[in-house]
Amino acid sequence: MTAECFKKIIESIGEDTNRPGLVDTPERAFKAFSFLTKGYGEDLDAVINSALFPSESREMVVVKDIELYSICEHHLLPFIGKCHVAYIPNGVVLGLSKVARIVDMFARRLQIQENLVNQVAQTIEKVTDASGVAVIVEAKHMCMMMRGVEKQNSSMKTSAMLGCFRDQQATRNEFLSLIKD
Repeated sequence: MTAECFKKIIESIGEDTNRPGLVDTPERAFKAFSFLTKGYGEDLDAVINSALFPSESREMVVVKDIELYSICEHHLLPFIGKCHVAYIPNGVVLGLSKVARIVDMFARRLQIQENLVNQVAQTIEKVTDASGVAVIVEAKHMCMMMRGVEKQNSSMKTSAMLGCFRDQQATRNEFLSLIKD
């Protein structure tokens, strides 16, 4: 994709890309879209950067309220929200910032929220060999708020529960109680 693609989009809606406010817009839009979809160019090993540390802990690790920004693959409009992640270590813990970086890596792609929670959960399970992983995403979707049904107060919650979070109700309940506001 190039700035020329954005120029064609702007012209196709009837705008004059030579008017002062739009002269540099195709290049700015290209740079913005490249940033918003940078997750495609990220490598999981580089994101983790060897931040896996031995640990005797077998207690739940929870990182909540990780802000996320993504783009709906159906309408190319943003969805914005927060992600809550938990895992039960099995001999190794993941560096705290790496949890947020994994969320960003998948959020910064054309995406649907239903897949995002699974991608984050499966990746954390894979890199940590955790006994269980839980991920919940709460987001507001501009494709529903700005167009279509135009419901500004709507939000969507999705979850992925793996391992002991799926199999043990008490573990799931502990996670849910820890992320309550």
